[in-house]
Amino acid sequence: MTLYGLFVEAYTRLKPLVNRDLGMPESWFEVLLRLGRTPGGRLRMTDLAAAVSFSSGGFTRLADRMEEAGLLRRDPCPHDRRASYAVLTHEGGEALDRALAAHVAQLEKHFTGRLSEQDRQALERILRTLRDGAR
Repeated sequence: MTLYGLFVEAYTRLKPLVNRDLGMPESWFEVLLRLGRTPGGRLRMTDLAAAVSFSSGGFTRLADRMEEAGLLRRDPCPHDRRASYAVLTHEGGEALDRALAAHVAQLEKHFTGRLSEQDRQALERILRTLRDGAR
């Protein structure tokens, strides 16, 4: 219980610190990050909604706002008329680059910079073990 409690407390305290200077809502950053790390900068809307832990309806409203802001566009799926892709726009890529610069600086200040290389490697191994065991 103590380990889990410490994990939750650390995450709860670190999250606002490392996301402080994104220049956009955290949910937008997560969407742009997923699209930016995907070859071609596009994902099926349903896959992207699941990746950022949104319901399909909630994600549709989020995507509407992001599309209005010019950060993504929706393309129809050529093989399934019911599906569409979220695609990172040029403006979305630029916004992601700005947010990442701030995010990386905050991560280094509040998270990775506080750990030795050995601690970072151990934490990565542990987190991968926990993540993979929860599938």
